[in-house]
Parts: sequence; structure tokens; C-alpha cells
Amino acid sequence: MTVVDRYRAKLVTAADAAAQIPSGVQVLVAMGLGAPPAILAAIGDRVRDDLLVDADLYYGIGGDAIRDSILQPGVIEKIRAHTFFVAGYDHHIIADPLRADRESLDFIPVNFSDLPRVITERLDIDTFVVQVSPMDASGHFSFGVVNDYANAAARACRRLIVEVNPHMPRVFGDSLLHIDEVDLVVEHASALPEAVEPAPTVTDRAIAAHVVPHIPDGATLQIGAGRVPTAIGEALVDHRDLGIHSALFSPVFIPLIESGVITGRKKTLHPRRHVWTSAAGDAHMYEFMNDNPSMASFRSSYVNDPHIIAINDAMISVNAAIQVDLYGQVNAEMIGGLQYSGSGGQFDFVTGAARSRGGKSFVVLPATAKGGAISTIVPKVDIVTDERMDVEHIVTENGVVNMRGLSTQQRALALISLADPAHRDDLVAAAKAQHLIA
Repeated sequence: MTVVDRYRAKLVTAADAAAQIPSGVQVLVAMGLGAPPAILAAIGDRVRDDLLVDADLYYGIGGDAIRDSILQPGVIEKIRAHTFFVAGYDHHIIADPLRADRESLDFIPVNFSDLPRVITERLDIDTFVVQVSPMDASGHFSFGVVNDYANAAARACRRLIVEVNPHMPRVFGDSLLHIDEVDLVVEHASALPEAVEPAPTVTDRAIAAHVVPHIPDGATLQIGAGRVPTAIGEALVDHRDLGIHSALFSPVFIPLIESGVITGRKKTLHPRRHVWTSAAGDAHMYEFMNDNPSMASFRSSYVNDPHIIAINDAMISVNAAIQVDLYGQVNAEMIGGLQYSGSGGQFDFVTGAARSRGGKSFVVLPATAKGGAISTIVPKVDIVTDERMDVEHIVTENGVVNMRGLSTQQRALALISLADPAHRDDLVAAAKAQHLIA
């Protein structure tokens, strides 16, 4: 049989694919834009009709496909849902104490670098569902904008169901999946959701202005999501021969590649290729990625491995935080005692970039929140995402401080200098109460 014959033999409807999933098993959904909307809708229908019961469903960043199926009333209460990263509609469930389904959503803390290992060694995945690009003449699909844990899960599960979407970009790196590895194929065309960041504020650009002078020509970049990364991208237009080794590939990189600022020529590892493990952006970015041999996607256990990250000379990592405390500990995942996101790949890059020869790690945040009412420099963080021994540069609109080698007293004083002036007296009092300063 040709690969086309084998493809046709496995082709089923979404409803028929969902019907193959037995009750009482663990089902894993691909992260973010890799979540297959047609298959998930069919799974949701079966759960609602009590045809699929006693199931554990795991997912990463829950986008529209998860929201419109698994997290809907009549479904979420009937399964045990577990997420590796709180996002999107998850917030509505977790933040509302009156929701009957709140306890049905469970958060699993894990660094992105460890996620494939957790899935393959700690879970017992029966079925993995993932959206892929169309099969080529050799019988290969591509994982497209997701690799993260998809690459590992596809080889570890007992049943692999793919949803073929002609809008999913075909990318290179370690992103191939052969038809002989697949159990069932579903065809469904749907435009990939677009993630468009708001324009940077004056504060965002002030933060970026403190970071950009520390980025040398030829550096390799990891930039997280948000307005500050967008502002940093805007400010890098005069740089040369930058590279990418990033957990997230986002639209901030596209104009820099198209204008020749990012070439990858000076990268220590994978020169001339843009390395990442997950991508989210707009239609132009997805089109740019498709069939582009410079796009190199690998699983997160590789891209986010601090030892791999550190191989890149002049590795520059930029990630956002919610709070930083007077000890230098960083909270990037909890607000007001509620889980708001997850550690993701932040800790991986904070530690990896700091070990790179000539590398630097930056944690960025505005000095205040809620219109200036709340200081983001606090006496003690709600939860620790990045430990104080690993944190390097902290940046607000008021400046940048390198925490490496500073004593506890020096750290407290330096961080207070980054706070908004209206909150500094309270922080000095807190530092004294905590015996950090005399």
C-alpha cells in the first residue's frame, strides 16, 4: 500500500474517532494551537451524553478549542481536567469560588523542560489528540506551531489521533510524524486563532530601554509574550546578526528577520536556524513559517534544557513577572492567591541564559499595578517561580539591577530603588521588619 492508501484507510470522522476512546482512561490534548477543535468537540459531545465517562483529560495552554468543548458546562463537571499552564478561560473557572465545576480543573506545576518527561514517565496516556499539517508525498505530517510535548506524547501514547488542518504551517527541525505512527486521521479545516499583543505603553518602552543596551550584536534571544517583548523588538532595529533560541516563537521576531536584524549567523548552536518549541501569532506569521527551512521546532525537553540553552554564547533571556520580593525571589504565576499562569519555560531560561558565556537573564515588570495602587516590588512574593540564587537582572521602568553577587541587604536596597517612589517608604519599613536592612 502507498502512503496515500494507508492515509485513506485511517481516515474517519471526528465523531468516529472520539468513539474509539474508551472510558476510564487518560486523554492528552496537544498544547495551545495544537489542540484539534473538531476532535475535541466530538469528545465533548460524548462526555455530555455520558458515552465517555471516568476520564482524565490533560492539556497545556487551553485555547479556544478547549474552551468551546471540554470547559463547557455539562462537560467539565463530568471529567477530571488537568492543565499544565493556567491561561485563557481557565481563569474564569479558577477565579470564581461559586462555580460548581471549579474543583474539576486541576493545575499541575511543571517547568516546560520537564513536561515531556512528566507525560512519558508519570502519566499513562491512552489517547493523544493533536492538530497537524497535511501529509506530504513521503507520508509525513508536521506538528506545525506546536512541538513542546507533542513530539514525545505521540510516541508514548497507545492511540494517536491527528486532525489534519490545511492551515497548519509545515515546519522543520524535529517536527515530523509519519502516517505509520498514526492510528486515526480526521480532516478539518479551521483558521488558526490569532494572538495579537496590545501596543506597548510608555512604561513598557521605558522598561525595554533599560534592557536593549545590554543586548550585543550577535546575541541569541529568548523573549516571552507580552507588551514589553514587543517594545524590545521595536528597539532592536539597529542590531545585527541576532539569533533565536526561544520557547515561544511570536510575531515580535518576524520584522526583525525580514529586515535582516535576525540572521542566526552568529549562533553557537543551530546557526542560521530559528529554534523554538511553540508558536502563536497572527496570519502573517503562520504564512511566514510555512515551508520555511529556517524554522526549526524541537520538543521542550531540548529547547528548554538549561544545559542546551547555555551552549548558546551571549544568550539573552527576557521574561515577565508579576511580583519580585525584597529577597530577589520572582513570582510569575500567581495573583492574589490564585493561580494565574504557570512557570512555563521561565525558570529554564533564567538559569540557562545566566550560565551562557556572555549570557544575561532579565526579569521585567512595571513597578506598579492597578493604576499605581499596588507595588509589584513586595516584601514577600505569593509563590516562588524563580529562586533568588538564580535570578540575575530585575528591570522596571525605574532602572535595572543585576542581583548576582549582591548581599541580602544590597538586594533589598537595590530592589527598593526599582519600586515606584510612592511605595518605597513602606518597602523600607518592611525590609527593616524582615531584618534585611538596619
